[in-house]
Amino acid sequence: MNHSIEKRLLGRTNIAVSRLCFGTLTIGPLQANLPIHEGAQLIREAVKRGVNFFDTAQLYGTYPYVREAISGMNRSDVVIASRSYDYTYEGMQKAVSLALESMDIDYIDLFLLHEQESALTLKGHAEAIRYLKNARDEGIVRAIGVSTHYVQCVRAAAMMPEIDVIHPMLNYSGIGIADGSASDMLEAIRIAHFQGKGIYSMKAIGGGALLRDVKGALRFAIKQPYVDSIAVGIKTWDELEMDLAIFEGREPDKALFERTCLNKVLIIEPWCAGCGQCVDRCSHGALSISHGHAVVDETRCVLCGYCQAVCPEVCMKVV
Repeated sequence: MNHSIEKRLLGRTNIAVSRLCFGTLTIGPLQANLPIHEGAQLIREAVKRGVNFFDTAQLYGTYPYVREAISGMNRSDVVIASRSYDYTYEGMQKAVSLALESMDIDYIDLFLLHEQESALTLKGHAEAIRYLKNARDEGIVRAIGVSTHYVQCVRAAAMMPEIDVIHPMLNYSGIGIADGSASDMLEAIRIAHFQGKGIYSMKAIGGGALLRDVKGALRFAIKQPYVDSIAVGIKTWDELEMDLAIFEGREPDKALFERTCLNKVLIIEPWCAGCGQCVDRCSHGALSISHGHAVVDETRCVLCGYCQAVCPEVCMKVV
């Protein structure tokens, strides 16, 4: 029997994506920090196996991996999504230019507003959206999107004609959803789907918290009818093989399962100076300062590694 990764159109964008989206955060400096050639090899292997959708972001520092991986490929064989926190016209223009130059591409398939919260934050990014609309008209960007951990933002974005794609937090436990449950998010996604929005979800494994039930967690996401693709962080060949098996409907090998399903944790090194920048950065309220040292509430942490990006002492790492 031949197994293959299913592809779907992202809403009304006419962009066909594999249901497994390779999330590049995990290969980069905020997490595994693989050598560029190793991360690029992993991406190329995913392409060979039928994965055509790759998610990155300005924050992740993974543009060099994508650049090396797609060098020599037919550009139309891969779909690339990136995002930025910029909220001004000029700032978003620079962010898109940086992405194009850093990955050596002349267009990007999806460009998203990073970590939006509500209709109010979307309104605050009106100038950035105006630039993205112009870039879409020029063919530099094929589709405009938002990423969010908030149900209310999915609902707001669903009603915005400028937005083509929504990248929401979704897992069966509701881990990381900031203002509701998994069922609340699913209802918002349903509404967005019927408004013609493409949906690719994030954190199906809860940032690693659901790794011991990775099959159940991914199958929950896969079976959702209004989710076009699921972004999964991949950093090893075993993880790629495991995810491919689940998305192709195969039963993963038991030994493979054991090798890939160790829980991830956020490590805070003893030399933490307690400056609090990580606390300010964490949008999940998972970090606090106690006795001059950062501490993590593991029930709230989604293991994204964003705190590491602002740590001046380089003392935080997801492993």
